[in-house]
Parts: sequence; C-alpha cells; structure tokens
Amino acid sequence: MAPQFEPMKNDLILRTARGEKVERPPMWVMRQAGRYLPEYHEAKGKHDFFDCCRSPEIASTLTLQPIERFAGLIDAAIIFSDILVIPQAMGMEVIMIDKKGPHFPEPLASPDDAQYKDIMDRKVDVKESLDYVYKAITLTRQKLKGRVPLIGFCGAPWTLLSYMVEGGGSKMFIQVKTWIFKYPKESQALLQKIAELCVEYLALQVVAGAQMVQVFDSWAGELSPSSFRIFSLPYLQYIADNLPKRLEELGQEKVPMTVFAKGAWYALEYLCESNYDVIGLDWLQDPAEAYKVAQAKGKVLQGNADPGVLYGGREAITMVVKEMVAGFGGGKQGWIANLGHGITPFVKPDDLRFFFEEIHKYAGAS
Repeated sequence: MAPQFEPMKNDLILRTARGEKVERPPMWVMRQAGRYLPEYHEAKGKHDFFDCCRSPEIASTLTLQPIERFAGLIDAAIIFSDILVIPQAMGMEVIMIDKKGPHFPEPLASPDDAQYKDIMDRKVDVKESLDYVYKAITLTRQKLKGRVPLIGFCGAPWTLLSYMVEGGGSKMFIQVKTWIFKYPKESQALLQKIAELCVEYLALQVVAGAQMVQVFDSWAGELSPSSFRIFSLPYLQYIADNLPKRLEELGQEKVPMTVFAKGAWYALEYLCESNYDVIGLDWLQDPAEAYKVAQAKGKVLQGNADPGVLYGGREAITMVVKEMVAGFGGGKQGWIANLGHGITPFVKPDDLRFFFEEIHKYAGAS
C-alpha cells in the first residue's frame, strides 16, 4: 500500500519548478543538512557516515535539522544520503574517510579488469539494495507533516564514473580521462548502465514520497564542451527522458526534475533544451545572462550564490542577494534561490540564516 502523507502547507518550490508565477522565490541550499550544524554532530554521534545514510531514523533526523532551525525561511528538505550509494549497489566498496572524503579501496582499473566485467554483467536491484533510502524518505515525509516538500536525488552518470575510476575525489582526473579517451565505447556502456539505474532509483524515491528530484553532475566542469556532449549530456538526457515514463508505469505522477552540472557553464543552452524543469547554476554564471537564456526556453533556474560569500560578513551577503534578485527577474517567476554549490564547512548557521532573511527581504516585497 502506498504511504499516506499529510497535505502540503508550503508547496512554493513545486509551483515555482512548474514555471508558475509566485509570491516570492523559494529557497533551500545544497548540503543544508551537514557538518556546519552543531546538532548534526550530536545526532551523528560516533556513527560512520554511510551508517547514518543506512539508518532511516538518523537520516530523517539529519534531513529535518535545517527545516527546524530555519523554520519559516526554508522551502524544501533534501533527503540525507549520498550520490555514491549507486556504486555501492553495483557491488563496489566505498568508505568515507574523515576529513578526506569518499574512498574506493578497489577502483576500476581498466575494461580488462575482471571487476568491470562483473559490474557490467551484474543484475543490480536498486529496489532491494537501496531500500534504506526509500524507508528514510517515507519516514521523513511523515515527520515533515507537510511543512515543506522533500527532494530526492542521485549522482549523474559522468560524476559516478569519475569516482568509480579515480577511487575518490581528484584534482587532475587522470584515470577517468584515460578511460574516456582510450576506452570510449566501454566508458559509454558503463555510463548507460549507470543512467538506467539512476532512472529506477529516482522513480522508487518518488514512490517512497520524494516530491522533486535532482541529478548532481558535480564533476561536469572537468569535461570540455565537446567531451561533455559525448560523455555527460546524453546520459543526463536519458534520465530526464525516461524518468517520467517509468513513473507512469509505476502509477505515479510526474515530479519536477532538476539537473545541476557544476562547472559546465558552456552547457546552459543544451540543458535548457532538455526535459529537466529546473537547471541548477553554479556561481560561475551571471544571473541576468542565464535568466535570459532560461526564460526564452521556458526553464526555471536554481542558484547561484558563491558559497564562500557566507564567510564574508553581512554586507557581502546582502550585495550578492541583491545581485541575484535583480538578475533573476525579481524572483517572482523562474528562480529557486540557492547557493552555487553545497554549503562549505565552518559556515556559521546564523550567517546562512541572514542569507535566507535577505532573500525574503529583497525578493519577497511586492
């Protein structure tokens, strides 16, 4: 039986994502549940990062922390999870190393590697292997009691391939560049497999209660425009084209879809021609120029304050907010206010609160 949820009290972000005129721009920030919050460390305790993701109770508690702290200022929750749960479901080991980040003890070495064949041959069941994510989503929706919508997400195929081959974050991306240029067909076969898993994973998140989804292509900016068109864009498009069909098969209504291709400023027009409803921008894009492109294509934008401004004091925050509000057409249509990437460590929660308050102040006035 489908889970039951209370009626929505605030659906501002859903209306905005559908392109409707609204009373003010909705706002949330990427990584809003995380290390910068003192209560995060209390709830996480001594649990490993991925243990927190696998515990619906802990994941839902962490998801709700910014909603409770910034009540009345924030318009969406995003489920506490990680993009690397898909490689885990594909049979790869991923561990989170404190102060360093994710680490794959055995990354993919080459297409001749037995592990590549195993991954390509493996029948991956994301319904069973990622059941803990769906349980966390359902529990979080129930705890939210309609206060704000809940966003589900996944990593984009190119970004997931990068992690699987590099074995973690990278500065030079030597291994994955070797793959795409030396083994393009094998790279594309794996990218396609990941894209298919992303569709199913996102669809099941919606079944569990997610009301909007986002695809994070965190390493998109490592690709040249031509490489992006070969190794990222087709797989982002595959997700946007096929998720609505899969939802229909599962008896679900369509939900708004966001794509965030960090660093791929050159791809804005391509992304605006895709079937995503919302295009996430990083801080490398000029709001006014991007807004002009998106409005011509009937798309909504999300972003795009430099997360570093939160270290810079209130005057700097106000200046960036004013620039965004002016650039994004005043904020009453086609804009979801956010940072241009995830919130960074050591940000003071009160400075994020001020960021939210300033958006309400300058974009909420009629």
